[in-house]
Amino acid sequence: MPATQLEITDLNADSFAEFGDVVQADGAFETINAGTTRRFADLASIDVTAEGGRVQVNIYRTTPVVMPFTIRMLERHPLSSQLFIPLERKPFLVVVAPPGASVDPGKVRGFVTNGCQGVNYAPGTWHHPVLALDSESDFLVVDRAGPGKNCDELFFDPSVQPVITPDVSWSE
Repeated sequence: MPATQLEITDLNADSFAEFGDVVQADGAFETINAGTTRRFADLASIDVTAEGGRVQVNIYRTTPVVMPFTIRMLERHPLSSQLFIPLERKPFLVVVAPPGASVDPGKVRGFVTNGCQGVNYAPGTWHHPVLALDSESDFLVVDRAGPGKNCDELFFDPSVQPVITPDVSWSE
């Protein structure tokens, strides 16, 4: 069976809702700190306390993917959400599938961020590890530390691995 090309669409809150939150400074804000700061509040639902978990803040430095790129695996965090915020204004790819015991390769979705958006994966959402584009990229990551198994990996049979082709477009 030939590889399936994964369609990549622009990331937005509506199309991503079943997988978690799109995090961006957009919409309503509150002016604080004597007028020097705009606060865009409560942008993601951080969920890490299952089985005694606690919040962990990390920086991930990610090397860029080379196109075409084959999606060989996805992972999920059944006990927590996982938030990725780009620290540079660089687009990145997001590859996800709905929560469940397994993944239907036909339900894998791909998104490209605008460089100012982050994502917060809901607990149990299947996702590919972060996919930087063009150059090494840093991400602020908020997730769970603590007891319990919180990372499951699923590897696709080579005959059904989705592929991202070089004609995916993004702009910095």
